[in-house]
Amino acid sequence: MQSSHFIFGNETPMEDVDPGIKRQILGHNDEIMLVKAVFESGAEGYQHQHVHSQVAFVESGVFDVTIAGVTKRQSKGDSFFVPPNVMHGAICIEAGVLLDMFSPIREDFFENYKKGDAS
Repeated sequence: MQSSHFIFGNETPMEDVDPGIKRQILGHNDEIMLVKAVFESGAEGYQHQHVHSQVAFVESGVFDVTIAGVTKRQSKGDSFFVPPNVMHGAICIEAGVLLDMFSPIREDFFENYKKGDAS
């Protein structure tokens, strides 16, 4: 499974995933994936863990990011790394965008796209 070589944001569907959070899959193969997450102020990416390595870049906004029980405030230009199976989450303080990279890919993110539910 692999995305097209060229992906255009204005042609790629956004999916509502949680209150105040939308997700857009921007490119992938079986080993790596780029996802854009758009947050409204106050939206909360609940505490969770997964088997994937994750690196996130704060494109805009302000977030309180918690990894393994440690919380740091991050803003435009900052990034964070989450090792596999480590609890983490984020609360959006000022509306913004995170660019998330996962390895291997998050196959669970494709469930709604396969059903045709993405908006």
